[in-house]
Order: sequence, then C-alpha cells, then structure tokens
Amino acid sequence: MADASALPLVILAEQFAKLPGIGMKSAQRLAYHVMEMDEADAKAFISAFEGARKKIKTCRVCLNFTDREVCPICSSPKRDRKTICVVESPKDVTAFERTKEYTGVYHVLHGLISPVEGVMPDMIHIKELIKRVSTDEVDEVIMATNPTVEGEATAMYIAKLLKPFEVKVTRLAFGLPVGGMLEYADEVTLFRALENRNEI
Repeated sequence: MADASALPLVILAEQFAKLPGIGMKSAQRLAYHVMEMDEADAKAFISAFEGARKKIKTCRVCLNFTDREVCPICSSPKRDRKTICVVESPKDVTAFERTKEYTGVYHVLHGLISPVEGVMPDMIHIKELIKRVSTDEVDEVIMATNPTVEGEATAMYIAKLLKPFEVKVTRLAFGLPVGGMLEYADEVTLFRALENRNEI
C-alpha cells in the first residue's frame, strides 16, 4: 500500500491496524471505505469518535464506561448492591447485560495482573473494590475474569484480599474452553456459567 497509495491514506490504514482484530488488509479496506464516504457521513463518523472520546468517562462507583457521574446500573434502584460481579473490562459488562438475568452490580478492573507484561496489582482497580466491600453491605463477590492464566491469578489474588471481610467469593463455572473470552460467549453459556458459579 505504501508504494501505490498517498501517504495520508497509508497513515489512516496504519491507525486502523492498531485496533484489536484488524489486520493490515482489513485496515486498508476500512481506510478506503472512509475515503469513499460522502462529506456528511464522514463528518458524522468523526463527530461520533470525538464525542465518545470527550464525553465517556468511568463511573465513580463501578468504573464502567458512562457519560454520567454514576452509570445507569449503579444508579438503578432495581439492582442488588449486595452482589458485585468483578470483570476485566467494560466489554464484559455488556456481555453479562445481554443475558438479562444478572441483577447485581459490577466492578470493572480495567486489566488483569500480569507480571510478564509489567501489570502489577496496584495498576488495576483492586483497591477501589476492597473499599466498596469494606464500606458497603456486600454478601457476594463474583470473580468473572476470563479463564486465562492472568484471569485466574487475578481472581485468586482478589479472593485472598477479601478473606478478612468474610464475604462470599465465587468464581464463574465456565462453559468455555480455557483461554476463551467472555465478550464472545453467547447469552446461554454466560447465564449457565453465572448460575453454576463456585465459591473460592
């Protein structure tokens, strides 16, 4: 692409290629597609991107993405605040909400412990979870991190920290292969995993 295409188009494709799951061929197709948009669609695309970057922040309670101070889940009187589901990222909250079965609240870590990649416990939102458990009336914390080495290590680390609070800590019973990702699981699999969670 670099030989035959204008430099701005190459740069645009390289930016698309930085997105997860987008290879260079897909990135090139996206770049060409953007260039073929009419002016109104291109402006709407740019506006949506800039609007999301400027307006989206993290909920001060659960740290999920929201455009408010407190997200709709945390502010809903219908949610069970005594049950906290701990997930790696906001994408996982969306996956659980698709099941329409979970009625508790969430806590988003924004990462997993991974010493190999230089991610230590103080670099993700564990202390905020501990504070919530220590100050709120919490009966159960569901560890819903992915069934990967990092996910398991993070779940066990947090479970150990929560021991003194005498709160029930459970782990999802995954109907997924080890290494599978929550965001790609179907609603039935997620619901079964939630229903058959185990205490750790």
